[in-house]
Amino acid sequence: MYGGDEVSAIVVDLGSHTCKAGYAGEDAPKAVFPSVVGAIDGMDIDDDGDANMNSNTEDAKNNAVESEKEKGKRKLFVGSQALNFRRDQMEIISPIKDGIVADWDMVDNVWDHAFRNCLKIDPKEHPMLLAEPPLNTQQQREKAAELMFEKYKVPALFMAKNPVLTSFASGRATSLVVDCGGGSTTISPVHDGYVLQKAVVSSPIGGDCLTDCLLKSLESKGIKIKPRYSFKRKEIRPGEFQVPDIDVSGTTESYKLFCQRMIVSDVKDSICRVPDTPYDDKSYSNIPMTSYELPDGQTLEIGADRFKVPDIMFNPSIVQTIPGMEIYTDMLPSVRGLPNMVIESISKCDVDIRREMYSSILLAGGTSSMQQLKERLEKDLVEESPQSARVKVLASGNTTERRFSVWIGGSILASLGSFQQMWFSKSEYEEHGPSYIQRKCP
Repeated sequence: MYGGDEVSAIVVDLGSHTCKAGYAGEDAPKAVFPSVVGAIDGMDIDDDGDANMNSNTEDAKNNAVESEKEKGKRKLFVGSQALNFRRDQMEIISPIKDGIVADWDMVDNVWDHAFRNCLKIDPKEHPMLLAEPPLNTQQQREKAAELMFEKYKVPALFMAKNPVLTSFASGRATSLVVDCGGGSTTISPVHDGYVLQKAVVSSPIGGDCLTDCLLKSLESKGIKIKPRYSFKRKEIRPGEFQVPDIDVSGTTESYKLFCQRMIVSDVKDSICRVPDTPYDDKSYSNIPMTSYELPDGQTLEIGADRFKVPDIMFNPSIVQTIPGMEIYTDMLPSVRGLPNMVIESISKCDVDIRREMYSSILLAGGTSSMQQLKERLEKDLVEESPQSARVKVLASGNTTERRFSVWIGGSILASLGSFQQMWFSKSEYEEHGPSYIQRKCP
């Protein structure tokens, strides 16, 4: 239908942590930015607060004006640049709860930012491939289809499930996809290009939870994580800095947390690694320290926490030992470690395909790039799985490929010649309405 070289499809993967968007046929997304949104309630458009005091914020201001929508006097800021600039009373809100969209108005803004500001395209001219969580509801899909056709007037649309796309990205039609994302970890068996819905297992422990645990753990040791906006760095002598604090009394708690998480998340990516054996305080108490320099110049020395935090994925009860993480304790009884979730998911599959599932376990998502995760998961599964199963955990050695595997799979799918007849076209939408998406994109 659109089988020509002149128009390439646009692939969008809106996760709970980042939004990835770009052209089908390319090997990585062009636009990658946080999927959270800054919101200021009841703000007049001309009131910039303190924006005119800083000279370097010209760019940030312009960007905000482009991506702002006045909705009941609520002003929204989308994109890395707009979010990096501190504004008084700006709350950071995530439009996505547990992989399901909670605020469509914000999602609309995130999409708009991706198309207009990042990719600089007119959605009317490009077919859209949207990635969706494996347990997306019919109502959610219809709402997305409606927005795409009614507001963005796209010529064609297709919605594909995350695990299926990950599977395609690694060149398989059948695999067990372990997707460790920001907001959650989901394990979905894919067979011949379809998700086996009844065997999908998920847990709320994702990268964001690990980041919070590390943040709370550092704070409990008396280490203050100063957000980038709360101080200036002045060089007094070469190599010597003075770090005076700035008065930022109007900052909301959620924005402060957002900035602290950005710093701690980098600490996590840089030095955390999954321990080879289950973590316990005794054996890791005299582990050598690793240092990390924070933006304000203080140096962190991190010992046991390097191993303790990532091990939460394997043994969620560790969360109870971290001060300040009480919110997670009520859901702990129902949360299981990664290896158990994998085994549970496979045991819900049909008997005939279990062996195949054990031998093609695919790691995907940003959190799966944690050092030693693959080795530890394989080791634990070999110990706990039935004797006859050959366990093989596959993960791309390239971290970008792991992080963006869903997007890459979408890019491959949308650029296939044989896929072009699968699009849900505008004319079909006008004829059958949004509920037809269930027929076109099973």
